[in-house]
Amino acid sequence: MSDVILVGGGVMGAATACFLARDHGATVTVVERDPSYAQASSSLSLSSIRQQFSQPVNMALSRWSVEFLRRAADELATTDDRPALGLVEPGYLYLATAAGAPLLRELHGVQRAEGVDVALLTPAELSARFPWLATGDLALGSLGLSGEGWFDGPALHRAFRRKAQACGVRFVSGEAVGFDVAADRVTAVRCADGRVIGGDAFAITAGAWSAPLGDALGFTLPVTARKRDVFVLETPAALPGCPLVIDPSGFWFRTEGALILAGGPPRGEDACDAPLHDIDHGLFEDLLWPTLAARVPALEALRVRSAWAGYYEMNDFDHNGLAGALPGYANAYTACGFSGHGMQQSPAVGWSLARLIAGQDAPLIEALAPQRLLDGRRLVEANVI
Repeated sequence: MSDVILVGGGVMGAATACFLARDHGATVTVVERDPSYAQASSSLSLSSIRQQFSQPVNMALSRWSVEFLRRAADELATTDDRPALGLVEPGYLYLATAAGAPLLRELHGVQRAEGVDVALLTPAELSARFPWLATGDLALGSLGLSGEGWFDGPALHRAFRRKAQACGVRFVSGEAVGFDVAADRVTAVRCADGRVIGGDAFAITAGAWSAPLGDALGFTLPVTARKRDVFVLETPAALPGCPLVIDPSGFWFRTEGALILAGGPPRGEDACDAPLHDIDHGLFEDLLWPTLAARVPALEALRVRSAWAGYYEMNDFDHNGLAGALPGYANAYTACGFSGHGMQQSPAVGWSLARLIAGQDAPLIEALAPQRLLDGRRLVEANVI
Protein backbone atom coordinates (compact mmCIF):
# COMPACT_ATOMS: atom_id res chain seq x y z
CA MET A 1 0.00 0.00 0.00
CA SER A 2 1.02 3.66 -0.44
CA ASP A 3 2.85 5.93 2.00
CA VAL A 4 0.58 7.54 4.59
CA ILE A 5 1.55 10.62 6.62
CA LEU A 6 -0.29 11.29 9.86
CA VAL A 7 0.12 14.69 11.52
CA GLY A 8 -0.31 14.17 15.26
CA GLY A 9 0.89 11.21 17.28
CA GLY A 10 -1.55 11.21 20.19
CA VAL A 11 -3.82 8.25 20.78
CA MET A 12 -5.93 8.92 17.66
CA GLY A 13 -2.91 9.17 15.38
CA ALA A 14 -1.17 6.23 17.04
CA ALA A 15 -4.26 4.05 16.73
CA THR A 16 -4.76 4.95 13.07
CA ALA A 17 -1.10 4.31 12.33
CA CYS A 18 -1.21 0.97 14.11
CA PHE A 19 -4.22 -0.29 12.18
CA LEU A 20 -2.90 1.05 8.86
CA ALA A 21 0.37 -0.86 9.26
CA ARG A 22 -0.96 -3.95 11.01
CA ASP A 23 -4.10 -4.57 8.98
CA HIS A 24 -3.35 -2.94 5.61
CA GLY A 25 0.42 -3.15 5.21
CA ALA A 26 0.79 0.60 4.80
CA THR A 27 4.06 2.44 5.09
CA VAL A 28 3.25 5.06 7.73
CA THR A 29 5.04 8.12 9.10
CA VAL A 30 3.64 9.97 12.12
CA VAL A 31 4.78 13.58 12.57
CA GLU A 32 4.48 14.74 16.19
CA ARG A 33 5.53 18.16 17.45
CA ASP A 34 6.04 17.02 21.08
CA PRO A 35 7.37 13.46 21.39
CA SER A 36 7.18 13.78 25.19
CA TYR A 37 3.39 14.18 24.92
CA ALA A 38 3.59 16.31 28.08
CA GLN A 39 0.56 18.43 27.20
CA ALA A 40 -1.17 15.93 24.95
CA SER A 41 -4.80 15.16 25.75
CA SER A 42 -3.82 11.49 25.52
CA SER A 43 -1.51 11.88 28.51
CA LEU A 44 -3.92 13.90 30.63
CA SER A 45 -7.24 12.22 29.87
CA LEU A 46 -9.45 10.81 32.63
CA SER A 47 -9.62 7.73 30.37
CA SER A 48 -13.20 6.71 31.02
CA ILE A 49 -15.52 4.93 28.61
CA ARG A 50 -19.31 5.01 28.35
CA GLN A 51 -22.13 4.18 26.01
CA GLN A 52 -24.67 6.57 27.52
CA PHE A 53 -24.70 9.11 24.71
CA SER A 54 -27.56 10.75 22.82
CA GLN A 55 -26.27 9.86 19.34
CA PRO A 56 -26.22 6.22 18.12
CA VAL A 57 -22.87 6.74 16.36
CA ASN A 58 -21.19 7.45 19.70
CA MET A 59 -22.81 4.43 21.33
CA ALA A 60 -21.56 2.22 18.49
CA LEU A 61 -18.03 3.64 18.60
CA SER A 62 -17.71 3.17 22.35
CA ARG A 63 -19.20 -0.33 22.19
CA TRP A 64 -16.64 -1.35 19.55
CA SER A 65 -13.88 0.28 21.58
CA VAL A 66 -14.70 -1.36 24.92
CA GLU A 67 -14.76 -4.75 23.21
CA PHE A 68 -11.32 -3.95 21.79
CA LEU A 69 -10.03 -2.84 25.19
CA ARG A 70 -11.12 -6.16 26.71
CA ARG A 71 -8.86 -8.04 24.29
CA ALA A 72 -6.16 -5.36 23.90
CA ALA A 73 -3.51 -7.53 25.55
CA ASP A 74 -3.80 -9.85 22.55
CA GLU A 75 -4.53 -7.21 19.89
CA LEU A 76 -1.59 -4.98 20.80
CA ALA A 77 0.93 -7.55 22.02
CA THR A 78 4.48 -7.35 20.69
CA THR A 79 7.36 -9.77 21.13
CA ASP A 80 8.47 -7.99 24.31
CA ASP A 81 5.28 -6.36 25.58
CA ARG A 82 1.78 -7.46 26.50
CA PRO A 83 -0.07 -4.30 27.53
CA ALA A 84 -2.10 -4.17 30.74
CA LEU A 85 -4.74 -1.46 30.50
CA GLY A 86 -6.45 -1.92 33.87
CA LEU A 87 -9.95 -1.80 32.40
CA VAL A 88 -12.72 -1.90 35.02
CA GLU A 89 -16.44 -1.61 34.29
CA PRO A 90 -18.34 -0.17 37.29
CA GLY A 91 -20.52 1.87 34.93
CA TYR A 92 -21.59 5.49 34.66
CA LEU A 93 -24.40 6.78 36.85
CA TYR A 94 -26.31 9.83 35.62
CA LEU A 95 -28.46 11.43 38.31
CA ALA A 96 -31.49 13.62 37.61
CA THR A 97 -33.89 15.76 39.59
CA ALA A 98 -37.51 16.04 38.50
CA ALA A 99 -36.49 18.69 35.97
CA GLY A 100 -33.98 16.38 34.27
CA ALA A 101 -35.90 13.11 34.50
CA PRO A 102 -37.81 13.46 31.18
CA LEU A 103 -34.56 13.82 29.21
CA LEU A 104 -33.03 10.88 31.06
CA ARG A 105 -36.05 8.73 30.12
CA GLU A 106 -35.86 9.92 26.51
CA LEU A 107 -32.17 9.08 26.26
CA HIS A 108 -32.81 5.72 27.92
CA GLY A 109 -35.23 4.82 25.12
CA VAL A 110 -32.65 5.71 22.45
CA GLN A 111 -29.89 3.83 24.27
CA ARG A 112 -31.93 0.68 24.80
CA ALA A 113 -32.94 0.72 21.12
CA GLU A 114 -29.22 0.66 20.28
CA GLY A 115 -28.54 -2.25 22.62
CA VAL A 116 -26.88 -0.32 25.45
CA ASP A 117 -26.94 -2.25 28.73
CA VAL A 118 -28.42 0.48 30.91
CA ALA A 119 -31.09 0.64 33.63
CA LEU A 120 -33.24 3.40 35.06
CA LEU A 121 -33.29 3.42 38.87
CA THR A 122 -35.74 5.09 41.24
CA PRO A 123 -34.43 6.94 44.31
CA ALA A 124 -35.27 3.89 46.45
CA GLU A 125 -33.36 1.62 44.08
CA LEU A 126 -30.43 4.05 44.06
CA SER A 127 -30.33 4.04 47.87
CA ALA A 128 -30.46 0.26 48.01
CA ARG A 129 -27.59 -0.11 45.52
CA PHE A 130 -25.49 2.84 46.73
CA PRO A 131 -26.33 3.47 50.41
CA TRP A 132 -23.67 6.19 50.62
CA LEU A 133 -25.59 8.32 48.06
CA ALA A 134 -27.96 11.12 49.15
CA THR A 135 -31.10 10.76 47.02
CA GLY A 136 -33.60 13.13 48.64
CA ASP A 137 -33.65 15.60 45.73
CA LEU A 138 -33.42 12.97 42.99
CA ALA A 139 -36.14 11.63 40.70
CA LEU A 140 -34.18 9.14 38.62
CA GLY A 141 -30.79 7.62 37.88
CA SER A 142 -29.41 5.95 34.77
CA LEU A 143 -26.78 3.27 35.41
CA GLY A 144 -24.64 1.50 32.83
CA LEU A 145 -24.65 -2.17 33.78
CA SER A 146 -21.78 -3.24 31.51
CA GLY A 147 -19.44 -1.77 28.92
CA GLU A 148 -18.76 1.40 30.92
CA GLY A 149 -15.94 2.29 33.28
CA TRP A 150 -12.34 3.44 33.03
CA PHE A 151 -8.86 2.30 32.06
CA ASP A 152 -5.23 3.40 31.78
CA GLY A 153 -5.32 5.80 28.84
CA PRO A 154 -1.59 6.57 28.68
CA ALA A 155 -0.95 2.81 28.67
CA LEU A 156 -3.31 2.45 25.68
CA HIS A 157 -1.47 5.25 23.89
CA ARG A 158 1.89 3.59 24.56
CA ALA A 159 0.55 0.21 23.45
CA PHE A 160 -0.70 1.62 20.13
CA ARG A 161 2.68 3.32 19.54
CA ARG A 162 4.68 0.21 20.37
CA LYS A 163 2.51 -2.00 18.21
CA ALA A 164 2.69 0.52 15.37
CA GLN A 165 6.47 0.68 15.61
CA ALA A 166 6.67 -3.10 15.70
CA CYS A 167 4.72 -3.05 12.42
CA GLY A 168 7.17 -0.59 10.85
CA VAL A 169 5.58 2.80 11.57
CA ARG A 170 8.03 5.72 11.89
CA PHE A 171 7.35 8.36 14.55
CA VAL A 172 9.31 11.52 13.78
CA SER A 173 9.62 14.76 15.72
CA GLY A 174 8.49 17.81 13.81
CA GLU A 175 6.02 20.68 13.85
CA ALA A 176 3.83 20.58 10.75
CA VAL A 177 3.05 24.09 9.51
CA GLY A 178 1.69 23.55 6.00
CA PHE A 179 1.17 21.30 3.02
CA ASP A 180 2.09 21.10 -0.63
CA VAL A 181 -0.94 20.61 -2.88
CA ALA A 182 -1.34 19.76 -6.56
CA ALA A 183 -4.90 20.00 -7.90
CA ASP A 184 -7.07 17.99 -5.49
CA ARG A 185 -4.20 16.05 -3.92
CA VAL A 186 -1.91 16.78 -1.01
CA THR A 187 1.65 15.83 -1.93
CA ALA A 188 3.69 16.71 1.16
CA VAL A 189 3.61 18.12 4.67
CA ARG A 190 5.97 20.99 5.47
CA CYS A 191 7.64 21.28 8.87
CA ALA A 192 8.80 24.39 10.73
CA ASP A 193 12.44 23.29 10.40
CA GLY A 194 12.18 23.22 6.60
CA ARG A 195 11.72 19.49 6.13
CA VAL A 196 9.26 18.37 3.48
CA ILE A 197 7.76 14.91 3.95
CA GLY A 198 6.04 13.53 0.87
CA GLY A 199 3.41 10.83 0.74
CA ASP A 200 0.36 9.46 -1.02
CA ALA A 201 -2.27 10.03 1.69
CA PHE A 202 -2.41 12.43 4.63
CA ALA A 203 -4.46 12.70 7.81
CA ILE A 204 -4.76 15.41 10.45
CA THR A 205 -4.92 13.72 13.86
CA ALA A 206 -3.57 16.56 15.99
CA GLY A 207 -6.38 16.81 18.52
CA ALA A 208 -6.88 20.27 19.98
CA TRP A 209 -4.22 21.63 17.60
CA SER A 210 -5.90 20.46 14.39
CA ALA A 211 -7.56 23.73 13.33
CA PRO A 212 -4.40 25.49 12.00
CA LEU A 213 -3.62 22.41 9.90
CA GLY A 214 -7.10 22.49 8.44
CA ASP A 215 -6.61 26.19 7.68
CA ALA A 216 -3.43 25.31 5.80
CA LEU A 217 -5.59 23.21 3.48
CA GLY A 218 -8.29 25.87 3.23
CA PHE A 219 -10.75 23.88 5.31
CA THR A 220 -12.09 25.18 8.61
CA LEU A 221 -12.01 22.64 11.41
CA PRO A 222 -14.00 24.27 14.26
CA VAL A 223 -11.89 22.61 16.96
CA THR A 224 -10.57 24.49 19.98
CA ALA A 225 -8.81 23.45 23.18
CA ARG A 226 -10.88 23.68 26.37
CA LYS A 227 -9.18 23.17 29.71
CA ARG A 228 -10.68 20.81 32.29
CA ASP A 229 -9.41 20.52 35.87
CA VAL A 230 -9.31 17.17 37.71
CA PHE A 231 -8.90 17.00 41.49
CA VAL A 232 -7.38 14.03 43.30
CA LEU A 233 -8.98 13.67 46.73
CA GLU A 234 -8.09 11.72 49.86
CA THR A 235 -10.90 10.63 52.18
CA PRO A 236 -11.41 8.04 54.91
CA ALA A 237 -14.81 7.24 53.40
CA ALA A 238 -15.42 3.99 51.50
CA LEU A 239 -17.79 4.05 48.52
CA PRO A 240 -18.31 0.38 47.63
CA GLY A 241 -19.37 -0.27 44.05
CA CYS A 242 -18.91 3.37 43.10
CA PRO A 243 -19.46 4.06 39.38
CA LEU A 244 -18.53 7.31 37.66
CA VAL A 245 -21.27 9.55 39.04
CA ILE A 246 -22.55 12.58 37.14
CA ASP A 247 -24.46 14.87 39.49
CA PRO A 248 -27.37 17.01 38.20
CA SER A 249 -25.09 20.03 38.80
CA GLY A 250 -22.72 18.74 36.11
CA PHE A 251 -20.01 17.82 38.59
CA TRP A 252 -18.71 14.26 38.54
CA PHE A 253 -16.63 11.92 40.66
CA ARG A 254 -15.30 8.37 40.66
CA THR A 255 -12.97 6.23 42.70
CA GLU A 256 -9.35 5.49 41.83
CA GLY A 257 -8.21 2.87 44.32
CA ALA A 258 -8.47 4.52 47.74
CA LEU A 259 -8.69 7.98 46.16
CA ILE A 260 -11.49 10.01 44.59
CA LEU A 261 -11.16 11.81 41.26
CA ALA A 262 -13.58 14.67 40.71
CA GLY A 263 -14.23 17.61 38.43
CA GLY A 264 -16.89 19.58 36.68
CA PRO A 265 -17.78 22.47 34.41
CA PRO A 266 -15.16 25.24 34.50
CA ARG A 267 -15.93 28.68 35.82
CA GLY A 268 -15.81 31.41 33.20
CA GLU A 269 -14.14 31.18 29.82
CA ASP A 270 -11.80 28.22 29.38
CA ALA A 271 -10.03 29.38 26.25
CA CYS A 272 -7.39 27.62 24.21
CA ASP A 273 -4.57 29.64 25.76
CA ALA A 274 -5.48 28.77 29.37
CA PRO A 275 -2.27 27.21 30.75
CA LEU A 276 -2.58 23.69 32.08
CA HIS A 277 -0.69 24.56 35.26
CA ASP A 278 -3.26 27.24 36.16
CA ILE A 279 -5.59 25.03 38.23
CA ASP A 280 -8.77 26.73 39.41
CA HIS A 281 -8.66 25.68 43.07
CA GLY A 282 -11.57 28.01 43.76
CA LEU A 283 -13.72 25.72 41.62
CA PHE A 284 -13.14 22.98 44.16
CA GLU A 285 -13.45 25.11 47.28
CA ASP A 286 -16.51 27.09 46.24
CA LEU A 287 -18.51 24.62 44.17
CA LEU A 288 -17.22 21.09 43.90
CA TRP A 289 -16.62 20.30 47.57
CA PRO A 290 -20.06 21.55 48.74
CA THR A 291 -21.67 19.55 45.91
CA LEU A 292 -19.79 16.38 46.82
CA ALA A 293 -20.57 16.72 50.51
CA ALA A 294 -24.27 17.18 49.78
CA ARG A 295 -24.42 14.20 47.40
CA VAL A 296 -22.19 11.90 49.48
CA PRO A 297 -22.25 13.05 53.14
CA ALA A 298 -19.28 10.82 53.94
CA LEU A 299 -17.15 13.00 51.65
CA GLU A 300 -17.45 16.02 53.92
CA ALA A 301 -14.11 14.94 55.37
CA LEU A 302 -11.62 15.03 52.51
CA ARG A 303 -8.61 16.90 51.29
CA VAL A 304 -7.05 17.64 47.93
CA ARG A 305 -3.91 15.58 47.39
CA SER A 306 -3.16 16.99 43.92
CA ALA A 307 -4.76 18.23 40.73
CA TRP A 308 -4.08 18.30 37.02
CA ALA A 309 -5.62 19.73 33.87
CA GLY A 310 -5.97 18.56 30.30
CA TYR A 311 -7.56 19.84 27.12
CA TYR A 312 -10.80 18.80 25.52
CA GLU A 313 -10.53 19.08 21.72
CA MET A 314 -13.96 20.67 21.48
CA ASN A 315 -15.83 20.66 18.18
CA ASP A 316 -17.78 23.88 18.56
CA PHE A 317 -20.06 22.95 15.65
CA ASP A 318 -21.93 20.08 17.32
CA HIS A 319 -19.74 18.51 20.05
CA ASN A 320 -19.10 15.40 17.98
CA GLY A 321 -15.98 14.00 16.38
CA LEU A 322 -14.93 14.83 12.83
CA ALA A 323 -13.65 11.69 11.16
CA GLY A 324 -13.31 10.93 7.48
CA ALA A 325 -12.27 12.49 4.19
CA LEU A 326 -11.61 16.23 3.97
CA PRO A 327 -13.92 17.72 1.32
CA GLY A 328 -12.11 18.98 -1.75
CA TYR A 329 -9.25 16.49 -1.55
CA ALA A 330 -8.83 13.01 -2.94
CA ASN A 331 -6.26 11.91 -0.36
CA ALA A 332 -6.70 13.98 2.82
CA TYR A 333 -8.49 12.90 5.99
CA THR A 334 -8.95 13.86 9.60
CA ALA A 335 -9.96 12.52 12.99
CA CYS A 336 -10.31 15.29 15.56
CA GLY A 337 -12.79 17.29 17.64
CA PHE A 338 -14.11 14.46 19.79
CA SER A 339 -15.07 16.87 22.57
CA GLY A 340 -13.95 14.79 25.52
CA HIS A 341 -14.57 11.26 24.24
CA GLY A 342 -11.61 10.83 21.89
CA MET A 343 -9.56 8.59 24.17
CA GLN A 344 -12.39 6.13 24.69
CA GLN A 345 -13.33 6.01 21.00
CA SER A 346 -9.79 5.96 19.59
CA PRO A 347 -9.72 2.19 18.92
CA ALA A 348 -12.91 2.27 16.83
CA VAL A 349 -12.09 5.55 15.07
CA GLY A 350 -8.49 4.56 14.35
CA TRP A 351 -9.60 1.21 12.93
CA SER A 352 -12.29 2.88 10.81
CA LEU A 353 -10.12 5.70 9.50
CA ALA A 354 -7.41 3.20 8.56
CA ARG A 355 -10.00 1.27 6.53
CA LEU A 356 -11.13 4.46 4.79
CA ILE A 357 -7.59 5.50 3.89
CA ALA A 358 -7.01 1.97 2.58
CA GLY A 359 -9.99 2.33 0.25
CA GLN A 360 -12.42 0.19 2.22
CA ASP A 361 -15.80 0.98 3.74
CA ALA A 362 -15.94 2.52 7.22
CA PRO A 363 -19.59 2.53 8.33
CA LEU A 364 -18.77 3.23 11.98
CA ILE A 365 -17.65 6.79 11.17
CA GLU A 366 -19.90 7.66 8.21
CA ALA A 367 -22.04 9.95 10.38
CA LEU A 368 -18.93 11.87 11.51
CA ALA A 369 -17.76 12.87 8.01
CA PRO A 370 -16.44 16.48 7.88
CA GLN A 371 -18.73 17.10 4.89
CA ARG A 372 -21.48 17.85 7.42
CA LEU A 373 -19.70 21.12 8.25
CA LEU A 374 -20.22 22.35 4.69
CA ASP A 375 -23.78 21.02 4.61
CA GLY A 376 -24.67 22.78 7.87
CA ARG A 377 -25.91 19.44 9.17
CA ARG A 378 -25.38 19.30 12.91
CA LEU A 379 -25.10 15.96 14.70
CA VAL A 380 -25.58 17.34 18.18
CA GLU A 381 -24.36 15.26 21.11
CA ALA A 382 -26.44 16.27 24.12
CA ASN A 383 -24.59 14.08 26.63
CA VAL A 384 -21.29 15.96 26.95
CA ILE A 385 -19.64 15.91 30.36
